Amino acid sequence: MHNWDDLRYFLAVARKGSIRGAAAHLGVNHSTVSRRIYGFERKLDARLFERLPSGYLITRAGEEMRQSAELIESEVNAIDRRLVGRDARLSGRLCVTMHDSLATHLLMPDFVAFTRDFPGIELELDISHSMADLARREADVAIRISNDPPDSLVGRRILKYSTANYATPEYSARHDLEGDGGDMTWIGWYDTVSDPQWVREGPYPKAPTRHRVAHPLAHLEAAKAGLGLAMLPCFIGDTEPALRRGSCAKPLPSRDIWLLTHEDLRNTARVPKFTDFMAKAILAKKDLLEGKCPQPA
Repeated sequence: MHNWDDLRYFLAVARKGSIRGAAAHLGVNHSTVSRRIYGFERKLDARLFERLPSGYLITRAGEEMRQSAELIESEVNAIDRRLVGRDARLSGRLCVTMHDSLATHLLMPDFVAFTRDFPGIELELDISHSMADLARREADVAIRISNDPPDSLVGRRILKYSTANYATPEYSARHDLEGDGGDMTWIGWYDTVSDPQWVREGPYPKAPTRHRVAHPLAHLEAAKAGLGLAMLPCFIGDTEPALRRGSCAKPLPSRDIWLLTHEDLRNTARVPKFTDFMAKAILAKKDLLEGKCPQPA
């Protein structure tokens, strides 16, 4: 029987493709990962990875090992979830994964309020664009922005937030906001064309997109610096003193906010306490999220 830790290290390298990537994922030193992989290969008398300048390339023997290791991982995680699912204590660690803009511009005061009400629960906030895998216990609860959440998770849709266009007062003063936007530019997102659908259907269809900034918080900073018009969630744009919503900017419904967990964890005492608390906190901000709280011009 293989040591589960050996398999855990092996899977991390197989998935990340490098020792450093696996070390960051596991929260250990890269030399520890290298030593564990080398020792595991010696135990098996098999080469699991080819060491290349570009990273670690899994071998045929490694692929066979990976299939078996993932089956074992699935069973270990299922046992872990079932045990945690019977935990009736309102104490211990609770890992919550979410998009960074939700944490920094909407929910951080509510996390503080939750820890005051439930001082035995220790929050671990995983602030990331990547989707943590709740089946692997990478997180216990996900606060997700999505119109199509994974079928493997259970939870509830809270509400749909809205977006609108924003710019600095200085930028607005230099351009004709009452026209079609021909003399302005949008700060682009992931767009590969200068007139994506969200521009064509917006209030300034003649304004092209330029200077793409895909990260929401960097996008916000670009707008605050005067780079151009920005399409932002209203809960970000309407709370930013440096920006004002466009005069003909009607809030547009965007995506849903969900509170989700794994089926095996839904009865863990601290999980429903947290999701109920956060659902109420998010609904209390309904007007802000739906774009009903613009700053005065």
